[in-house]
Order: sequence, then C-alpha cells, then structure tokens
Amino acid sequence: MSDLQSSFEQAAKDVQSLSERPDNDTLLRLYALYKQGSEGDVSGAKPGFFDFVGTAKYEAWAKLKGTGRDDAQRKYVDLVKKLRG
Repeated sequence: MSDLQSSFEQAAKDVQSLSERPDNDTLLRLYALYKQGSEGDVSGAKPGFFDFVGTAKYEAWAKLKGTGRDDAQRKYVDLVKKLRG
C-alpha cells in the first residue's frame, strides 16, 4: 500500500474524531474528495429533486469529475489536516 493510500485511510478515520463539526460546505467538500479518491468519477443516477442532501452530495462529487484519484486523496488528506488544526 502506498504512503498516500495509507495517509488517505488514516485521514478518513481522523475525520470521525474532529473536535467540532465542519460547516456544510466543508462537509460536502470532504464527501466529494473522499468519493473521488476512493471510487473515481461520479457514477449512478442523480438523486430525485426532493432528495436535497443526496442531490447536494452528487453535485459536489460531480464537480470533481476528471480529478485524478491521487490528486483527490492528497486534497482530502490536506483538508483533514487543516481541520484538525
């Protein structure tokens, strides 16, 4: 396993124990970077109009389309480090 992959997995664990909950925009960014870093480009159908949370998540992830897996993982790790202070 690469250093980046292990840092990414550790950051995913660390985000669960943040001292305070990030704002919604930051949470969406974390979600999108995690999904892009672990699964690649967005897949599946966009959630229905009344699924506001699902739609927001889908759109945040879709904005990262074309971002490389390694790049997304690096950005995710950096964001979690910043949040941990």
